[in-house]
Amino acid sequence: MRDHLILKLQGVMQTWGEHTFEGLRPSTNFPTRSALIGLLGACLGIDRKDYHGQQNLADSILYAVRQDGKKSVWNEDISTWQPLNTIKMTDYHTIKDARADYEGKKKPHKTIQTWREYLFDTAYTTAIWSVENTTYSLNALQEAISKPRYTPFLGRRSCPLTRPLFEGRVRAASADEALKLVEPAVGVIYSEELLPEVPGRNMHRHRVRDVPLTKQPRQFASRMVYVYGREKTNVSE
Repeated sequence: MRDHLILKLQGVMQTWGEHTFEGLRPSTNFPTRSALIGLLGACLGIDRKDYHGQQNLADSILYAVRQDGKKSVWNEDISTWQPLNTIKMTDYHTIKDARADYEGKKKPHKTIQTWREYLFDTAYTTAIWSVENTTYSLNALQEAISKPRYTPFLGRRSCPLTRPLFEGRVRAASADEALKLVEPAVGVIYSEELLPEVPGRNMHRHRVRDVPLTKQPRQFASRMVYVYGREKTNVSE
């Protein structure tokens, strides 16, 4: 059994960037590792340029996130679940001082077109657990998200929270069991750990590039995500 810190990510709009460029900034369907590290880092007061602090935080945690669904009761004995009616919308606008050729350099006074994706009408439950001998304990994270140093948001500053992050602490053998203890207890799970096999439950692996390389800003490494409860499709769809 291990301890899990439970967060609720709820807001009118959310966006979780994946392969981001200046002109096109898509959103994947679940909170990425880089976004979660940024959110927790804001609560802890880790500065954007404090690469050592960011790396210590990244090395301290693993997580699983559930894209919450809703229960649909057929009768007193049978119930199932349905996904929330999530809408993905693209916002068009223009920006100045764009990076040149996506290499980190800027073009002064250059205005470009940009398309940014947002998710509407979705909610997530996140289970976080500690890695051994880490810098940031779950107690430290809980205290920080209860009294954040900087304002947390859901991917971008234009996406505020509509409820507090902190939901609770639970003890369970796995992230799957931890998430079952938190309502609505149904939905698609994206996990960093390989969960126990359950008959009849879909599982597939998906590699995503969302691990921030703190010594190389705007550069990311890949990791494996185990997706449960969804047919094998691209996680960005």
